[in-house]
Amino acid sequence: MKKSWILMLSFMITIFALAACGNEDETDEGAGENDGEEVNLDLPDPDLEGIPDIVAEINGEEITKEEFETMYEQQFQQAAMQAQLAGQEVDQDELKEQTAEGMVGQELLIQEANDRISDVSEEDVNKAVDEVVEQNGMETKEELLQAFEEQGMEEKELMSLIETEVKIDQLIAEESGDIEPTDQEAEEAYDRMKAEQEEMGSEEELPDFDEIKSDLKEQLKQQKEAEAVQTLVEKLRKDADVTIHL
Repeated sequence: MKKSWILMLSFMITIFALAACGNEDETDEGAGENDGEEVNLDLPDPDLEGIPDIVAEINGEEITKEEFETMYEQQFQQAAMQAQLAGQEVDQDELKEQTAEGMVGQELLIQEANDRISDVSEEDVNKAVDEVVEQNGMETKEELLQAFEEQGMEEKELMSLIETEVKIDQLIAEESGDIEPTDQEAEEAYDRMKAEQEEMGSEEELPDFDEIKSDLKEQLKQQKEAEAVQTLVEKLRKDADVTIHL
């Protein structure tokens, strides 16, 4: 049986590729529309020298060089684009550490989800599949399976990965508890946005509160979930047997 990280990385890479294909036409149409200016980025190559065969060990599970390099190249591309636009350079040593810690954290979540949630319903798995189909602009599950098969992932592997994702979602829901934002919290967030705009001297007019209340609540909910995940990962990290070899 393949390690969860291999599945997780394959999932992320494939989703990224599918999303890129879906947005290709929009990107081409939008190119050159920025006042006639064209942004050309000459990005450096990621430094992969000296990456050990085993990058990290988490409670007996290993993150291999291949898995790490796949993830690091993704992270480096994004960081390099942002850094170049800001006229800066990427601290690759720091980025490697952050990438490794992120992979350790996700492996800890996977392990905890598998330990605490023994089974998930077919209904929940099917719902997750439908969400992936919709997110990638597809019509059917069969279309999704074909796209993943072309990327080298069989249906059994994909469904196993999605089942793991459902477990993680349920784990996060358990840890988060009732995190539905109140109207008052949304209003406070709106006031902060308004104050920041005024402080920056922005002339852009902020939409009325009622127009963006639902979006504000969704952002607040995601923030609370992220905080719950971070707290859980920190707790699991303290009790885990983790070694990073970078």
